[in-house]
This record gives sequence, C-alpha cells and structure tokens, in this order.
Amino acid sequence: MIRVGVFGAAGRMGATVCQAVLADPRLELVAAVDPLHAGIDLRQFGIAAPSMQIARSADALADADAEVAVDFTVVDAARDNIAWCADHGVHAVVGTTGFGADDIDDFRTRFDASSANAVIAPNFAIGAVLMVRFAELAAPYFETAEVIELHHDQKLDAPSGTALHTVQRMAAASSDWAPDPTTKTVVEGARGGVSEAGIHVHSVRLRGLVAHEEVLLGTAGQSLSIRHDSYDRTSFMPGVVLAVKAVRDRPGLTVGLDPLLDL
Repeated sequence: MIRVGVFGAAGRMGATVCQAVLADPRLELVAAVDPLHAGIDLRQFGIAAPSMQIARSADALADADAEVAVDFTVVDAARDNIAWCADHGVHAVVGTTGFGADDIDDFRTRFDASSANAVIAPNFAIGAVLMVRFAELAAPYFETAEVIELHHDQKLDAPSGTALHTVQRMAAASSDWAPDPTTKTVVEGARGGVSEAGIHVHSVRLRGLVAHEEVLLGTAGQSLSIRHDSYDRTSFMPGVVLAVKAVRDRPGLTVGLDPLLDL
C-alpha cells in the first residue's frame, strides 16, 4: 500500500483525486489538506470516504506518514507545497499548471538534493499525452501550425500548460515554420499569442467545458487536425494513479507522463 496525501482536497480536481486514491487497492488516502476548508469532513464534498477531516497545513502529511503527495492547487500554493515535499522527503505528483522555466529549474535542484522524487505534468490525461506526441511527430512535415486550447471558465492561467508543452515539443521537432502573413490586426489579440518558433496559441474560456485542445497543421493542399477532449475530470485519474505508483522509482524530477508511458 502506498500512503497518499492530497493538497487541494476540497477542490474539483483534488476531490476527484481523493476518490481515485480510495478506489485503488494499492493506494491508501491518509491525509487531505485544504486551508480554505480546514476542519470539514471530506464526505461533505461528495467523496465516498471514511470520516476524515480536511487539514489546514502540510504538517498533516507528516503526521500521517504520507509517502506521496498529490497537488492540484494554484501556482503560488503549489510552489510552497512542492518545496515542503522536497524538504520533508515526501514524493510529489503535481498537476498544477502555470509554472515558469525558473520554477522547474528550482524544483529540479530541490529534488536532486532530496530523498524524495517528483513528477510534474501539464496534463494527466493519457489521450492528451498522446496528442502532444502525435503533434511532435507531424511537425516536420508541415510549415504552418496553430494550437487552440479550450477550458472551463474558472481556469486562471492562459495559455494552458498543455498548450505550452505542445508548442515546445513541436518547435523542438522542427524549426522550419512559415512566418505569419498578417499585416493588419483589426481586433487586438485576434491572432492569439506567439510562442516558440512563431506558433500561435489561442485560449478559449467557456462555461460548460472541461479541458480540450486542437492542434492544426497545414501544408500545400492539405491540413491535419489532432484533437483531444476531456469531458470529465475522471479522465485525468489513470495518469495520476500511474504517477503515484511510479514516482518512487523515478529519481529527481520527471516532467510529463511520457517517460512513464515509454513514449
């Protein structure tokens, strides 16, 4: 049994993680942390769990002898949670997005010096991981590409971590991209944001959505669309559970699920 604690346990993703941990015979939920809901029983958030009060601080993970902590919070809280895990020898599985390159470098340094390991992934849906891989494979055969990511209207960061990860991988696979022909922009921002290699990224925030992304690639006489849709937060759970079970055997920091899937 792997003893698991969850940061952000009362949030939509955190509560889903708690339920996934409870449903897996190899995992044991031993702590739930959420400062905004401290003292409330997990069952009040629709989690079919034995009675467990939500704790205010990460100390609850140490008290419960948690081996792995899962973090789905916000970026400022996640930085502190990740640092706590590295300092206290607790493995971390992180789905929070919005980190910059400096954050990743800091996390790598922390876990290189720690007895704990970490897996940080912009997306835990295995279909989304495959979408990024397919886009990477296709990139050298096309001269133009754009990425559209669509999320629910409560997502704070834009573009999504998955979209940024997608264009980084595409740019690494090919540097031969045609320039944007646009010379006049009637509405500011109509062409989206420009990321690596000049690939444009567009962010949609719409009530009723969960997490979606479409990669559009074009060349003479043809186009290719690669799309992934998560209709429910349970779509991320197989990847989260995979990472929880694998993180102990992945020294230091692992970014993305690809190495866990041998992609």
